[in-house]
Amino acid sequence: MTLGKPVRKAVIPAAGLGTRFLPATKAMPKEMLPVVDQPAIQYVVEEAMRAGLSDLLMITGRQKRALEDHFDREPTLERTLEDKGDLDRLEAVRYASSLGPLHYLRQGDPKGLGHAVLCARQHVGDEPFAVLLGDDLIDERDELLTAMMDVQRQTGGSVIALIEVDPAQISAYGCADISPVPGEEYFQVNRLVEKPAPKEAPSNLAVIGRYVLHPAVFDVLEDTAPGRGGEIQLTDALQVLATSDAAGGGVHGVIFRGRRYDTGDKLSYLKAVISIASERVDFGEELKTWLKAFTN
Repeated sequence: MTLGKPVRKAVIPAAGLGTRFLPATKAMPKEMLPVVDQPAIQYVVEEAMRAGLSDLLMITGRQKRALEDHFDREPTLERTLEDKGDLDRLEAVRYASSLGPLHYLRQGDPKGLGHAVLCARQHVGDEPFAVLLGDDLIDERDELLTAMMDVQRQTGGSVIALIEVDPAQISAYGCADISPVPGEEYFQVNRLVEKPAPKEAPSNLAVIGRYVLHPAVFDVLEDTAPGRGGEIQLTDALQVLATSDAAGGGVHGVIFRGRRYDTGDKLSYLKAVISIASERVDFGEELKTWLKAFTN
């Protein structure tokens, strides 16, 4: 692969079972849970499009057809809205179906994030690519993915996004040991540990759901045995790349201090909905006024 090759493709893993949100996710993908008035997955797709990624592959699973339907045309609904003169909602519905191009691939057995990424190998080919997880919503005012793509072009390896968390919470994340790169705002990743106990964590820097990866990760994932939870962990493969001198080796980290909304568990999801709703022009101020009265 030629150093500096632009990133064009994104992989969006969306095959998880969403067990933390049962029974709501019994018949509906967790990615379709609404964040105000659009599903969480749409925020992720919009982010990829804003970053200039022109080819998106969504890794899905059983009972995930609603994801495809959401981004598809719905002529009957559109005609109904048009006949009613409900042009604002008509525009919103048509906008969702204009995003893309989107491709879909079923993971089959849910063998972990690393396996989901590996499923994208044929589609991605021999070029760098982004991975966006739907649990992390990045505010559209913060261009995290664009910054990561710039670092990948400079370094030629893989790039991960990091945030600082309370050390007591690090066991819920992958954790990074990093070193400064002289003259740069990004960091060299020396070691990655998946969900370490707080006393064993090398730092309080947690890996969040944005990656820009060199295609060498596919060969590593092929040889990665199931790790924590019996799943193929992307963190384990990145640890190999971080210590490799071969082509595609090397992992760098970007510390993100912008606005991130976590939809990974019930409380965090509710906080994300309230945070995003509070920013809305149409009712944000009214909501904040109500929240002040409600919490007093």
